[in-house]
Amino acid sequence: MLDAEIGKNALALMRTPLLPPIESILTILINDIATFPDNFALVLDDYHVIDAKPVDEALTFLLEHLPPQMHLVITTREDPNLPLSRLRAQDQLTELRAADLRFTPSEAADFLNQTMGLNLSTEDIAALESRTEGWVAGLQLAALSMRGREDVHGFIRAFAGDNQYIVDYLVEEVLQRQSEGVRSFLLQTSILEWLSGPLCDAVTGQEGGKALLEALERGNLFVSSQDDKRQWFRYHHLLQLFSVRT
Repeated sequence: MLDAEIGKNALALMRTPLLPPIESILTILINDIATFPDNFALVLDDYHVIDAKPVDEALTFLLEHLPPQMHLVITTREDPNLPLSRLRAQDQLTELRAADLRFTPSEAADFLNQTMGLNLSTEDIAALESRTEGWVAGLQLAALSMRGREDVHGFIRAFAGDNQYIVDYLVEEVLQRQSEGVRSFLLQTSILEWLSGPLCDAVTGQEGGKALLEALERGNLFVSSQDDKRQWFRYHHLLQLFSVRT
């Protein structure tokens, strides 16, 4: 705890029968924080579960009036509804995105052979790193699948999105969380190596493909844009293979 007095008055206001505007409560909280002498961080984990515009607006107000000694850290699976573009332009945002978290070939080698206790050749490691695109969870699932196998090299050659561990992960952590419309879109368009809005519309027979691709990318759902204008996209190799085979 930083200081038991910080936020005490703001909390009291929130418990009153007639709740004041949230900006008034936050202003009191911010003024309290401004008196704290040391740097500190407020960490909000799993922000993607928030689906409430008032919460986004309150956090935006806090960001716009953040005391210099306070730092906000957000972990989320999708881009939050906050003024990210403005924060980037003002150099007030540090981002660690999926590309930053991917393992390099040397990191993949250390993880597979040292952490997971395997003894893979350079060729096999390179194949796994390429197939998973450095996705750490994918590498771990592959390593778990290899335990007890005699033909490890053959397994790696065949490793794809239909591996049982990969299937379970994608179903539980990705697909089950999506609407029926999104699941249908993923299945229909998974035959495409490259995706664009018009091309997806032609395959699905529906409109709105570009908007949905952009939404999937913002949600970090194994979709990445391939150009600065976000005209072309592609699926992660494992998601594409999984979708095609199911």
